[in-house]
Amino acid sequence: MNELLAEGDLVQFLDNKGRRYQTTLRIGAEFHSHSGYLAHDEVIGRPEGSRFQTTRGQRLVVLRPTLSDYILKMPRGAQVIYPKDIGPILMLADLAPGMRVLESGVGSGALSIAMLRAGADIVGYELREDFAGRARNNVEQFLGAEPMDRYNIEIRDCYEGIDERGLDRVVLDLPEPWQIVKHAESALRSGGILVAYTPSVTQMALLRETLATSKFFAAETIEVLNRGWYVEGQALRPDHRMVAHTGFLTHARLSGS
Repeated sequence: MNELLAEGDLVQFLDNKGRRYQTTLRIGAEFHSHSGYLAHDEVIGRPEGSRFQTTRGQRLVVLRPTLSDYILKMPRGAQVIYPKDIGPILMLADLAPGMRVLESGVGSGALSIAMLRAGADIVGYELREDFAGRARNNVEQFLGAEPMDRYNIEIRDCYEGIDERGLDRVVLDLPEPWQIVKHAESALRSGGILVAYTPSVTQMALLRETLATSKFFAAETIEVLNRGWYVEGQALRPDHRMVAHTGFLTHARLSGS
């Protein structure tokens, strides 16, 4: 990646209070906030990490957004899976370049971006065309055009079946993932992995009950809690607020017998 920022680059401006503002650099455009404005032309051609001042003296640092930054700011329709769960999902699914993945539903594309960047080839099943379109746009805005030939979204209902065979992974973010278990048995290769994100404990329990009577084995469920720390001089303590429950992550492997 070029160190210098160019027209068309997605960037975030970070102010001295930690607020982030996301935009795409365009020649002749301006970034506006309550603290004045900054011409994009001043930013284009400078390295990321450069510091600027708005017309009203607000100090800004410009950076290319990380994937976590982008997910929290990107356009969305469906609720996204947040970064604290996306990282563990990649590990639970044990994704590697070239793996064939069925993802349903794709929502706004947050998890799709992470799996594509890990090198997966994704077939997505999504009920809504508007969600599919938004997911495609979000993927291309962050990753560019190169991975789009590895990202195929079909407008269809995963509950009705999975056409693909020999898949390496099935990754689900659906209200009733237990309905997919029988389809995943046929779609996955022996030893393949199913991972499901479920917000409620009743969803998780029904999924586990279904897995227990299926060809899947070694099922496990976890949740990820994210607690930050307040660090200011000698004042060191856990933050009063934390990102606690968002969803349960259940994974299991398919037996060949």
